[in-house]
Amino acid sequence: MKTMQTLMTSKGLGRMLRLLALCLGGAAGMSQAQGLQDGPYVLHEPQHSEAVWVCDGQMRPQRLATGKPLVAPCGEVGGFALNASNPVAPDALPQPRRWAAVSDIHGQSSLFMQLLKAHAVVDGAGHWQFGDGVLVINGDVFDRGPEQTEALWAIYRLQQEAGRQGGSVQMVLGNHETLVLRGDLRYLHPKYHGVATLLQRRFQDLYGPDTELGQWLRSRATLLKLGDTLFLHGGVSAELPHLSPELAGLNAKVRSHLGESRASLKQDPVADWLYASMGPLWYRGYFNQPRMPAKDVDAVLRHFGVQRLVVGHTTMPQIRSLYGGRVIGIDSDLKGGKNGELLLWEGGQLLRGLLDGSRHPLLPGDDDGSKAIPPATGD
Repeated sequence: MKTMQTLMTSKGLGRMLRLLALCLGGAAGMSQAQGLQDGPYVLHEPQHSEAVWVCDGQMRPQRLATGKPLVAPCGEVGGFALNASNPVAPDALPQPRRWAAVSDIHGQSSLFMQLLKAHAVVDGAGHWQFGDGVLVINGDVFDRGPEQTEALWAIYRLQQEAGRQGGSVQMVLGNHETLVLRGDLRYLHPKYHGVATLLQRRFQDLYGPDTELGQWLRSRATLLKLGDTLFLHGGVSAELPHLSPELAGLNAKVRSHLGESRASLKQDPVADWLYASMGPLWYRGYFNQPRMPAKDVDAVLRHFGVQRLVVGHTTMPQIRSLYGGRVIGIDSDLKGGKNGELLLWEGGQLLRGLLDGSRHPLLPGDDDGSKAIPPATGD
């Protein structure tokens, strides 16, 4: 009787009808989905949790047991258990012995992992071997490429593995995370529209508050202070420090409005500003003319008590140092699927890590922010 009552709730009935629709979908729908592989999407129902994979166009659900690892019926994602909880990410961490940072993965999980392997952040099997080091992902894992599910789960898994070795993996939010969570899917790879159709859900609902990755994403920070370096996706404009004197307040404000529409954001002027072009998710003032004056960059650094800002969002051919090393842009076009670099800090030295495993000094930065730089792109 309890099972029947659960099914007859609106949520349970809706799920039953979706499953029935999948079973009766017809040959045409199955033909379009043939070959499609993705997942898992972990859905938390009131009575249980379920992981759903897509294997060759077929939905493969698995009931999950607490503390038991995900067992993949297809694909590469599995072999680890879900977090017992997803606590709010830290606003600041002490200076580590070494750290690495990468940005704008944009669905290129294979290239992302190749880069980490080349610099011994992970081993040949993709497991953490950076010890007590810290890996920062500067946002924009979503959109464009066909491996965003794999990339998200890899970061989630590596966060667990790093923690067991005294290290840390921190992903800050990018503008594309916020776009997808509110249902703006204009940059989404076509594969994922097919997945959403097969699973009979809106794509953004696959990352809703009742899903594992949705809960995890909603616990992330937007700005992370790691020792003497501030990491964020877009950048800090001169106005940002005046909105909230503390990182915690800025992070909490962005977090509390994740998934809201632009119309809803306008009901809160501070949130609306944070999500707009001058906010930390979208700002490009270090790259686009007229560029942010060096004196304003210095004021931002003093406000947050850091030596440098590390940002993504604006694509350059390689990692580049700006303002005499006070700003470092690390979006090195991973989204293109052919190139990508890792920013490495160890023993007080900053280096560019290339896909072939070689390491090079950062390209010189201009002194005052007034000089022209090579064309930069991104959205």
